[in-house]
Amino acid sequence: MNVVLVAPEIPQNTGNIGRLCVSTGSKLHLIKPLGFSLEDKYLKRAGMDYWRHVDYELYENWEDFITRNPEPVLYFFSTKTDAVFWECPYQAGCYLVFGNEGSGLPPDFYVRYRDKMFTIPMPGEFFRSLNIANSVAIALYEGIRRTSGNCKK
Repeated sequence: MNVVLVAPEIPQNTGNIGRLCVSTGSKLHLIKPLGFSLEDKYLKRAGMDYWRHVDYELYENWEDFITRNPEPVLYFFSTKTDAVFWECPYQAGCYLVFGNEGSGLPPDFYVRYRDKMFTIPMPGEFFRSLNIANSVAIALYEGIRRTSGNCKK
């Protein structure tokens, strides 16, 4: 699996997601601008000693990502859609795309990729969204479960 973060803002979240990628054998793709330095102590603290093992690539922008990953199978996760993530047709090697903590995905993505948008249901009240690291974990493990048939150690 591949995890894509578009313009992530909070180093601790990216560190946690990097740690998640290491533990699942997933690749992390970071789309600039980043709201922190990759040398940030908070990023490394959240990723602990795992950060040096993270398989990641850094991209200047979305077009750079698409150019370097031609014809990727993309699935987007957002609070601004109605299709739930268990309806997502996960495929091995697909790219799970998440927006940033402040504003989510770029507005044009909702038109451009309308049929590839999924949400994680939140039936509770009084909050806007899950933490992005939690959302990545939910979507990623569901993708692993569906594409591999199990999650053996």
